[in-house]
Amino acid sequence: MRDVMTICCYCGCGCGLYLHVENERVVGVAPSRHHPVSRNNLCVKGWHIHEFIHHPDRLTSPLVRKKGRLVPATWDEALDLTADGLRRCGEKHGPDAIGVLASAKCTNEENYLLQKFTRAVLGTNNIDHCARL
Repeated sequence: MRDVMTICCYCGCGCGLYLHVENERVVGVAPSRHHPVSRNNLCVKGWHIHEFIHHPDRLTSPLVRKKGRLVPATWDEALDLTADGLRRCGEKHGPDAIGVLASAKCTNEENYLLQKFTRAVLGTNNIDHCARL
């Protein structure tokens, strides 16, 4: 087994942790003793971060709805459908008909970019978050 140093992705704090890797599969986690943010500590989500990596319900590709069913799609197809849907909604109902939900699992930088995109490109201030740690 080997340990791989990384940063927890559950929130923007940036806690340091080691992923325990065995046969190229992540099997556990431990806090980084000397990391300046976490200092040998992890929250409950950090301690269980390895559980979603190989979960059987984890999405491995974008899904789009065709004839009432969700089917795998390419990223280009999914992004084109999303952009078209947002454009049509904004044209028909105005930009304030669009809302965006940010994620506590994103970094601070990613959430900053999302709010800039929401305001500058989509033209709405309707942005919220789900920051529950």
